[in-house]
Amino acid sequence: MGVTQAEFRKALGCFATGITVITVDYEGEVQGMTANAFTSVSLDPMLVLVCVDQRARTHAHLHARKRFGVNILGEDQRVISEYYASASRTHERAAEVAGACFERTQHGTPVLCGALAYLECRLHTAQDAGDHTIFIAEVEEVVVRQGQPLLYFQGGYRQIGTNVESNSPKTPRQNSLPTTRRSERR
Repeated sequence: MGVTQAEFRKALGCFATGITVITVDYEGEVQGMTANAFTSVSLDPMLVLVCVDQRARTHAHLHARKRFGVNILGEDQRVISEYYASASRTHERAAEVAGACFERTQHGTPVLCGALAYLECRLHTAQDAGDHTIFIAEVEEVVVRQGQPLLYFQGGYRQIGTNVESNSPKTPRQNSLPTTRRSERR
């Protein structure tokens, strides 16, 4: 038996992520998309990656412009995340509908006002992977602000809760096994 797409999505939903809005200047206008498939790759050189669906409008703009911003959203920016996650969004209504406003870097890259952190990136390489492209970029500028992140877990938005105490090495954590398991394929 193979894994279904629904099972795959459900399993990946167990991995909590932060939320970003990827922004790019395209012909003088701000284009963007919500992305949570984002991570660091390397400290030397400083590289990050973001995975983008090849059908997304922003996909072509990233290839063409080769410079983009990664805006890490704060806990009060859910409406902005939802706006840029919508396939029907238009950049002209971002301020009106979602309260999104942008500044520009010296390179013209859009920076989301109020984002928890911002990274200005220059495209290093792109690799097709299934129905997505993995964009790896070198980080050229970073801005970090105070606040808490907006999170995504099991199909819903979340906030950071209480701190988790570390487990004592003398009492290892016991994980309960699921009542049903898929056989491992070998």
